[in-house]
Amino acid sequence: MSIRVYAETSVFGGVFDDEFAGPSRLFFDQVRSGRFRLVVSALIEAELEPAPSRVRRFYEEVFDLAEEVDIVPEALRLGQAYLDAGIVSLGRSEDALHVAIATVAGCSVIVSWNFRHIVHLEKVPLYNAVSVVKGYREIAIYSPLEVISYEEEV
Repeated sequence: MSIRVYAETSVFGGVFDDEFAGPSRLFFDQVRSGRFRLVVSALIEAELEPAPSRVRRFYEEVFDLAEEVDIVPEALRLGQAYLDAGIVSLGRSEDALHVAIATVAGCSVIVSWNFRHIVHLEKVPLYNAVSVVKGYREIAIYSPLEVISYEEEV
């Protein structure tokens, strides 16, 4: 059974970034192989509008493999709860909303290259504490580097 993974916007751009390309491409290869069930939202599409065309084209290529979840009122409320708790500032509300969308959608994992506002040692337990208080399960928050399987390389 595939692991439902919400890939935040930075992972799509990471495919074309020298620092993140290898693990990002391997993550999407493992989506294609069925190890992961890719979950996306309209927020990702909106954030990719100003991205370079190659990033948008790549997103369109993998979109057919993805489950698109709606941005439901529950996710908006949970994102606001993260902001109210001071996990991130109002200026980073999209980051909080990504975590909320993935959490409300019941994803097991969210992957991101955003180490400042999402994949952060001090923020992950805070996101999960607020989620649990609001009645949701905890979600694992990692970079693609931490979730990909290297078994193919052995």
